[in-house]
Amino acid sequence: MKPAAFKKWRKSLGLSQKDAAHVLGLKRRVVQYYEKGERDGKKVEIPLSIRLACYALSEGVADFDGEHAQRSKHPEDGVKGYPKQKDAAPAGVTETAEAGG
Repeated sequence: MKPAAFKKWRKSLGLSQKDAAHVLGLKRRVVQYYEKGERDGKKVEIPLSIRLACYALSEGVADFDGEHAQRSKHPEDGVKGYPKQKDAAPAGVTETAEAGG
């Protein structure tokens, strides 16, 4: 995933850099590095785990416990149901779906 694609992903879900960092479990500064593609003049690669997390979030998967994927009630909303407050629970993340289904 290239920096421009990462930024496009974030914007397609209507997320600020802060919100994207929250749902990905990152610091906002790391999101900025990924979007810029560098840190202190050195190239920054977006790890596979983050790329896969971006895909999962795009598909409405909010969490995975090893057996079941937790999806928002309205998958078409993507991750827009996530709160801006750091400590609050994600809104609408109550349904459990079989993994892969």
